Amino acid sequence: MHCQTIVLGAGIVGVSTALHLQARGRKVILIDREEPGSGTSHGNAGLIERSSVIPYAFPRELSSLLRYGLNRQSDVRYSPMHLPKIAPWLFKYWQNSSAAGLAVATRAMLPLVQRCVEEHDALIKAAGLADLVKAHGWIEVFHNDAAFNKAQADAHALKSFGLSYEILDRRQLREREQDLTENVVGGIHWLDPKTVTNPGGLTRGYAALFVKRGGQFIHGDARTLRQVGSDWQVDSRQGPITAPDVVVALGPQSGDLFRPLGYTIPLEIKRGYHMHYQGRDGAELKHSICDAQGGYVLAPMAQGIRLTTGIEFAASSDAINEIQLQRCEVLARTIFPLGKRLDPKPWLGRRPCLPDMRPVIGPAARHKGLWFNFGHAHHGLTLGPVSGRLLAEMMTGADTFTDPAPYSAARFN
Repeated sequence: MHCQTIVLGAGIVGVSTALHLQARGRKVILIDREEPGSGTSHGNAGLIERSSVIPYAFPRELSSLLRYGLNRQSDVRYSPMHLPKIAPWLFKYWQNSSAAGLAVATRAMLPLVQRCVEEHDALIKAAGLADLVKAHGWIEVFHNDAAFNKAQADAHALKSFGLSYEILDRRQLREREQDLTENVVGGIHWLDPKTVTNPGGLTRGYAALFVKRGGQFIHGDARTLRQVGSDWQVDSRQGPITAPDVVVALGPQSGDLFRPLGYTIPLEIKRGYHMHYQGRDGAELKHSICDAQGGYVLAPMAQGIRLTTGIEFAASSDAINEIQLQRCEVLARTIFPLGKRLDPKPWLGRRPCLPDMRPVIGPAARHKGLWFNFGHAHHGLTLGPVSGRLLAEMMTGADTFTDPAPYSAARFN
């Protein structure tokens, strides 16, 4: 089989890339070992996060570093066995999280974040998936006045970004979420983002649109990628597939392809978990709720109330460890009446992250026809369509909506 472009990876980034290339006239084949939306795209908090204009930085304060070093926090946990391996990467992350480094990352990411909702909106409309998306933002809640007051000041400091939000005192918060407990003193309602009640379903819906428009989704193994003459070839269940261009959009598994080809891109993973719950005694959640101090999100999903944890630094192949989920569950039960667990075991996801807090989007420097689109960290769902558009513009020689230089793989090589 032959096409113009092979896209490897049917998560939200790969599917979105395939759709944008298809819309620009490319014959595209999308390849994955599993069904679309089965990996990292399946288990996130479901936020199209227009309000996250500042990337998630590594803590710089000594008090925070000491607290996290004790490894007892709910928002970040590490495996002691994995820490020596990832320490050099964490040091680079810490370096890039200085005030100057964070300002660079913020400027780099802003053009993508600013367009994230409208790029999703176009695909949602075309795919007929409006029933999966809510347009009433999400709420950040706080346990004490000191944290609430600081968060208000931080929100006001973002005024230049033009974000819409409302400060909610205890009474106003109860009016919007009547089943929250008295253990929260107030909240900030971020109004620009949208929320998704089934992120995996959204990705599969986008993939169905790709197929409806004439694209092909085929099961295959991206690790078989090789050069054959001037083409790229990969094995699939329907035989070898060749194309002059190939896109690596494999999220946390992208390193399985670029490392053997000689690229030293510092891609690591932040693991995270989710579990679904009933609301106890009929309790309902109307908005996605972020406990900023606890480091988790409660979100109303099609499968139940989803609790999504923060960051776990551990080897990708390590078994599920419930410590972080249990810590978050204890905290979540203090602010909302969670009922019984609905899943037989926690879901484990792997977020692909780079130490300068921005993805790799663009061509590989030493291999003609090889393109990258990975490393979106906590915002794969948010940035899938917009980064797919940018890469498609680059690949087809169109004018790009923003300068792609900040996302170049060449910054690491």
